[in-house]
Amino acid sequence: MTDPDRWAYLAEGNAKQARKRVAADVLLRDDGGRVLLVNPTYKDFWDLPGGMAEANESPSAAAEREVCEELGIAVKVGRVLALEWVGPHGPWDDQLMFVFDAGTLAADVAAGLRPADDEVAELAFVTPEEARRRLRPDIAALVDRALAALAGGGTDYAERR
Repeated sequence: MTDPDRWAYLAEGNAKQARKRVAADVLLRDDGGRVLLVNPTYKDFWDLPGGMAEANESPSAAAEREVCEELGIAVKVGRVLALEWVGPHGPWDDQLMFVFDAGTLAADVAAGLRPADDEVAELAFVTPEEARRRLRPDIAALVDRALAALAGGGTDYAERR
């Protein structure tokens, strides 16, 4: 197969393959162990900082970009704490949801944190118990699994149909 033929074959295969939506969020904490949540202007529930990956963007790069856009700070994400496949629902196709460890913010940085994007109405550092009350139940369960993975040193994987 000549080079142009090979590229045409690969392009045709790429065009026919399924594409997955990818959400990339972070678990970011203050020095008291509280979890940072954001209150999006376009959702009914609070959420973790993060968002959707753009075309050809890695999940970790998407998480770092979204945090910078939403909060105006640069973070370097660590390991994946939780990965969840979410089946098709409503008008949406399936997606992969990543939750990365983004570490602990210094007290002065945490105290000065403000929304940096119109998509975020407010933010708060909350206990895991308070997070469960503010988050949609499926996201609260994802955060609980991410916190357990953080404490245990592993990565949690789940499928939600």
